[in-house]
Amino acid sequence: VQLQASGGGLVQPGGSLRLSCTASGFTLDHYAMGWFRRAPGKEREFVAAVSWGGGRTYYADSVKGRFTISNNNAENTVYLQMNSLKPEDTAVYYCAARYGISRLVSEYRYWGQGTLVTVSS
Repeated sequence: VQLQASGGGLVQPGGSLRLSCTASGFTLDHYAMGWFRRAPGKEREFVAAVSWGGGRTYYADSVKGRFTISNNNAENTVYLQMNSLKPEDTAVYYCAARYGISRLVSEYRYWGQGTLVTVSS
């Protein structure tokens, strides 16, 4: 069971990135997916989550209106579209999977390895 996150990089403030998280070894059917991030010197925090069918989404207040989470079960992939990026969005971003949508780090069973997003001019 593996989750592979990708799509991070260096972007200027106001720019956009799309992160991807692809599952291997299992299907994402019936799994809710979440994105979390850890900024330098801070704890891992919730960013966004989507139910397995895509019908429900949760967002952290800090990203609401700028980030969009979506899943494509046919591709076994979940995406995080990040627009209007700010320097404070700089962090390592992780995807995670569990049964049932949640905002809590501790409730996620499977984790990807993380992809670094740096927002800087």
